[in-house]
Amino acid sequence: MIEKIEELLVEVNGFNTTSKEEIENFRIKYNGKKGILNDFFEKFKDVPNDQKKEFGQKINTLKQAVNGKLEDLKNSSESSIILEKEDLTKPAFPLELGSRHPINLVKNRIIEIFKSIGFAVADGPEIEDDWHNFTALNLPEYHPARDMQDTFFIEQNPDILLRTHTSSVQIRYMEENQPPIRILSPGRVFRNEAISSRSHCIFHQIEGLYIDENVSFADMKQTIQFFTTELFGKSKIRMRPSYFPFTEPSAEIDVYWGLNSETDYRITKGTGWLEIMGCGMVDPAVLKNVNIDSEKYSGYAFGMGIERITMLLYQMSDIRMFFENDIRTLEQFKTL
Repeated sequence: MIEKIEELLVEVNGFNTTSKEEIENFRIKYNGKKGILNDFFEKFKDVPNDQKKEFGQKINTLKQAVNGKLEDLKNSSESSIILEKEDLTKPAFPLELGSRHPINLVKNRIIEIFKSIGFAVADGPEIEDDWHNFTALNLPEYHPARDMQDTFFIEQNPDILLRTHTSSVQIRYMEENQPPIRILSPGRVFRNEAISSRSHCIFHQIEGLYIDENVSFADMKQTIQFFTTELFGKSKIRMRPSYFPFTEPSAEIDVYWGLNSETDYRITKGTGWLEIMGCGMVDPAVLKNVNIDSEKYSGYAFGMGIERITMLLYQMSDIRMFFENDIRTLEQFKTL
C-alpha cells in the first residue's frame, strides 16, 4: 500500500492543467467523498500497529501534495482567465507625463540660439587636473584669482579636482584642434561655496569660444547682442570693465531688464540693469599654452551660469529648488 501511495505522489506532483473541468475531476478523484484519500483513511484501521506510523505519514504527505497542487492549479487557472480577458498592450497603470528639467530647457534653448550662428557643442570631464582647470587658463599656482574658484580636491601631487568652470573643455578642445574654432561647452561645475537661496556648491555653466583670424571685440559684442535679443527679447545691453585671468580686455554684460513691476525692482535692485554673463578677448598667454599662434589668431570667450538665467526667465527665487527634485516645482514645466 505504501508503494501505491508513492506512485500517487509522483502522479500528483506531475499533474498540470489550466482547464477548470480537469481541475475539478482531479479534486474529486483525490478529495471527493469516494476519493483516494478517504479510501486510504478507511483502510488505516486495518493496518498493523507496527506500520501505522509510516502509513499515516505517507497519507498526510499525499494529502498535503494534493491540496498544494489544487491551490497552484486554481491560481494558475485564474491568471489564465485574466490574461485572456486583458489587452496586454495596455499600460499596467496610468502613466503620468513628465517634463524636462528647467535647467535642461534653458540649456537647450541657449545651445539652439548659438548653433544658429555656427557654434558646435564640446564636452569634457567633470574631474580635471590642475593644468586644464587653472594653469593653462593663465591661473598659475599661487595666483590670487584662484581664491575665487575654491573647489573640491580629490587628489594632490598631482592635483586632481572637480572642475570649477567649463573653460577646461575649451583648453582640451584647443589642444586637439586648430582654428577656426567656434564652440559651446555646457556642463556641471563645482565650487566650495555655502549653500543658500542665491548660491550652491553645484551649478551649471555654458561657455562659448571663438578663435579665428581678425576676430575683434566688436564681433563679440554683436554675438552677445544677438543672443540677448533671441533669449530675453531685450536688445539693450551694456559692457562694464571687469577682470578674468584668461581674457584681456574683459567685461561683464548687463541687459536692461526694465522697471515694469515690483519683481523687476527687486531683481535689478532698482537700477533696471541685470548682470547675465562675463566675457572678453582670449588672452594671448592662453593661446600660447595650447600652441595656437597668437600673432595670427585672436578670439573671444564668454560664460554664464544656467541657473541664473533660468531663475530670471521663470522668476524663481531659490537656486536650491533646482536640486531638490520637488515634484511640485517640476510639474510646473510639463507644458514647456
